[in-house]
Amino acid sequence: MARTKEFDPDAALRAAVDLFWRKGYEATSMQDLVDHLGIGRASIYATFGSKHELYTAALARYGEDAGGQVLDLLGRSGPALPAVRRLVRTFAEQSLADPDRKGCLVTNTAVECLPGDRELARLVEASLDQLETALAMALTRARAQGELAEGADPRALARFLLTLLQGIRVIAKTPDRQRLTDAVDQALSVLG
Repeated sequence: MARTKEFDPDAALRAAVDLFWRKGYEATSMQDLVDHLGIGRASIYATFGSKHELYTAALARYGEDAGGQVLDLLGRSGPALPAVRRLVRTFAEQSLADPDRKGCLVTNTAVECLPGDRELARLVEASLDQLETALAMALTRARAQGELAEGADPRALARFLLTLLQGIRVIAKTPDRQRLTDAVDQALSVLG
């Protein structure tokens, strides 16, 4: 008879997201995971597999959660350009308010683990694609609603803002808040 799990796998996965996000993949040991998740090593292996498999699942969960928030904000009816502006400002505000200066798990993964890890590269690319597509759709709506110049290229602007958003997460790790706020203001001025 199989034993029932004495822990919530979803809660354990969310705790793993938190730990990997703060420490990174390489700096997180299995013992760190045991301590942080509050479950035994054998249970971690039985539920999630290796540390790499757990990291992959954590990155996928992070991408789902973050992507859902972006889609919710940008997919609302009404004027699209204010939603795009709000998203950029929210990224900056959240990044600056984070006492741990964790940045973005997707960006952190790209910096730490790519290009060598194909599985993580696929997840990073999927997350970036999702954000770029959401931005492009919102900017296309903004152009159609007359909020953005007719000649504006929504896809190119989306790629520009995607790069800015990921850069925000990196620059927010430094103590220079003004550098970040100036960059955000300048980038938003491009939108008109």
